[in-house]
Amino acid sequence: MSETVLSPPVRIGRPSIGGLGILALALGALQSVVEPALPLLQRELGVGPAEGALVANTLLITGAVVTPIAGKLGDRYGGKRVLVRLMAVVSAGGLLAGLAPNLPVLLLGQVLQGVMVGALPLSFILVRKHLPPGRSQVAIGLVMALFTGGGMVGTLVAGPIAERLSWHWMFALPTIAIIATTVAVTRLMPHDPPIPSDDRIDWPGVVLLSGTLLAVMLGLVTVTSADLPPFAVGAIAVVVAALATGWVAVERRAASPMVDLRMLAKPAMWSASVLTFVITTSFGMVVFLIPQMFAVSADGYGFGISTTDIGLFLMPGAIAGAVSDSVGGIAVRRFGPRAVVIVGSVVTAATMIALASLHTAAWQLALAKVLTAFAAGVGTTALLAGTATAVEARETGIATSLLVVTRVIGVALGVQLGGAILAAGADPMTGRPAESAFVTGFAVAGLVAALSLLVVRVAKKGTQK
Repeated sequence: MSETVLSPPVRIGRPSIGGLGILALALGALQSVVEPALPLLQRELGVGPAEGALVANTLLITGAVVTPIAGKLGDRYGGKRVLVRLMAVVSAGGLLAGLAPNLPVLLLGQVLQGVMVGALPLSFILVRKHLPPGRSQVAIGLVMALFTGGGMVGTLVAGPIAERLSWHWMFALPTIAIIATTVAVTRLMPHDPPIPSDDRIDWPGVVLLSGTLLAVMLGLVTVTSADLPPFAVGAIAVVVAALATGWVAVERRAASPMVDLRMLAKPAMWSASVLTFVITTSFGMVVFLIPQMFAVSADGYGFGISTTDIGLFLMPGAIAGAVSDSVGGIAVRRFGPRAVVIVGSVVTAATMIALASLHTAAWQLALAKVLTAFAAGVGTTALLAGTATAVEARETGIATSLLVVTRVIGVALGVQLGGAILAAGADPMTGRPAESAFVTGFAVAGLVAALSLLVVRVAKKGTQK
């Protein structure tokens, strides 16, 4: 009687790891070009802040949906196979955005680009399968570092590309790099065998969550950009509530849910989810409002800064956000997640309230972005690390994926709220937001951050009962 012997996985070398790293670099660049160029895109496309916020949010929405299922697809069908197909979708989205003649086509391109979020867990699957534990940790760190570095590159080059060529090229050039790198990864990376699984992909949950998020974002745009009668606003609210209720019902009954909502019943999990949502909503408002104020004409309260200079002013904040991810893990080990969240919330709230009163120099906005990016990064990383150690080992993947989804949704909602506030405070003749709209936006961002302190207090009382 013969036994089937499984051959060990093929080891990969530096060229394969380098290919994954360069792919992550190009993806990070494509993801980040919108933030500094958003005011320019609004001018070129003739849209207001609320519609402009959708350009950034559609990518985030797709990412929130793809994140929980990318790893499952990679395990089931093979990491390389799924990665190549996702990159084909991303490339189609990047090329579509690069050729987009109007906002709807650009939004469709951004939706397709959003599946890039799935590249990271798929890269980790490939690294784990083809490298021993010690080297795989180094390789994962390299991929993450290059993805973060790509975000910085995109922030810096978006302005020069858009101003010297056109905004279409800031999508097209990273996409060309992604296509070339994907071809290289296809040739260099060995195939990894799929892992048989009886778990079904929760496609109804995917569709309902996508619909809910899109309805929320489009609802905010519609309500703030048009003079709707009360029944129309109520109808939008009913649609959002119905989609959300349907998603919750599907997730509770699914054998293998996209997001295991039962985890939220645990005190450590629900408090971490609420805190992550509040922190990232506040930060999402900051991410949107600061570049908008940089771009407002210098005749009044703004600065009239070019897209290139906006990228330079945002760069320290991008660096602070990258550094915060590593600092957050150290801080939670030394002080605990509660203390880290409290300090981060106080810093963010104080910074935004101060910015609402004092925003007469560009360096003040740049400093505010640095402080809030660092505080938000440290806080959310501390919550992620604290939760990963608070739940049972077998629940770590479910818990952390839920927080990642919450993090993305919070940022998307914050961006859209910022756009809604500016749209509501825009001059009907010029379309330019009044200074009071920015003051309101900064103050609301600070108050939202301060809500974290209330959540921490309530959560502490709940655990003491």
